Amino acid sequence: MPDEPQKTLSPHLTTGLIHHPYLAPGGFEAPQPGVFKASTVYFPSVAAMRQREWKDKSSYTYGLHGTPTTYVLEERLCALEGGLQCVLVPSGLAALALVALSVLTTGDEVLIPDNAYGPNKALAQGELHHFGISHRFYDPLDPEDLSRQISPKTRLVWLEAPGSVSMEFPDLPEMVRRCRERGVWCALDNTWGAGLAFKAFDLLGDGHGAGGEGSLSVDISAHALTKYPSGGGDVLMGSVITRDAALHLKIKLCHMRLGLGVAANDAETVLRSLPSIDLRYKAHDQTARALAAWWQDQPQCAQLMHPAFEGSPGHAHWQALCDRNTGQGLAAGLFSVMIDARFSQAQVDAFCDGLKLFKIGYSWGGPVSLVVPYDIASMRSAWPSHLRPGTLVRFSTGLESARDLILDLHQAVQAHLPIA
Repeated sequence: MPDEPQKTLSPHLTTGLIHHPYLAPGGFEAPQPGVFKASTVYFPSVAAMRQREWKDKSSYTYGLHGTPTTYVLEERLCALEGGLQCVLVPSGLAALALVALSVLTTGDEVLIPDNAYGPNKALAQGELHHFGISHRFYDPLDPEDLSRQISPKTRLVWLEAPGSVSMEFPDLPEMVRRCRERGVWCALDNTWGAGLAFKAFDLLGDGHGAGGEGSLSVDISAHALTKYPSGGGDVLMGSVITRDAALHLKIKLCHMRLGLGVAANDAETVLRSLPSIDLRYKAHDQTARALAAWWQDQPQCAQLMHPAFEGSPGHAHWQALCDRNTGQGLAAGLFSVMIDARFSQAQVDAFCDGLKLFKIGYSWGGPVSLVVPYDIASMRSAWPSHLRPGTLVRFSTGLESARDLILDLHQAVQAHLPIA
């Protein structure tokens, strides 16, 4: 028989490196939270492994269920939006899908505003339909239409404030009241508001204490962290935030079963950006208002769609929710312009191509200003009566000088949208 290994034998170099006993001392603190990357999480014993619970952030079991990095980000996002529980997902669209898959089952129905984020509508028309979940689209500016469409099958109503392209701002509190009256879940795509323009869990502003739930609240806030929380145009991530423990557990279990997770370095990037979100949001807002005011004076502009401007669809609702007659309301850095119908699609496309500082690209909330022309007729059930004829162009303001952006708009308008 071979000799037994000597117990005093030094381990192989590789083994020694893997099982090196040194642990850095605790108590280290710095401006940024630590970045913990893990799939496997160690347990000190089998008993400890069996006792740990992953659902409530009291311990760690597996990287997919959370690390110190993701726990910290989740808690800070709850503070931002006024929620109590949060899960992270790989994108904003993943957040919308997680909500739907958590609360809907075969035979259920979801209602979606007709101006909603396009991929959310496509999700309903594709995967949800395949699973036997029906959907209908309602008029985002008509609470009565929402009430009429809520049926015994309706389990979930999506809300957006404002619509992601045509920027209509709904009467959000009234929409939530209608959902409450009928006992259906209401979920808000809160990417535009970002927890700053208004509080989704305190729509009347009568909450008690910082982040407290008010007397009127959405059930779920879904947020594309890709936009303002990230702020760099370089991270894809989303969140789903709630205040109801039972609803959160339902979402958390679905999140686990779908195997959704985010990379630690992406979480680190969002954590690094969060402290400046208020400053950046206000800067985007001010620049957007300067550009929108410029567009109002241009004959090429048939209609301005910016919630903070009088005459924009739903402006009074924005004022009641975000401004509350203080004159200090926030409105993000996104707006749209309906270019007069006298100009062809080719001319509008050439205008967009002719911009030098604005880049052509989807998303928003980053440092670079973006522009995209949209075919509204293909995106809506019918042409909305509150929109004038023309070609819609959406602008997302970055962090460039407003003066420079206006000069860029001016040169592209003069070159490609001339007034005869």
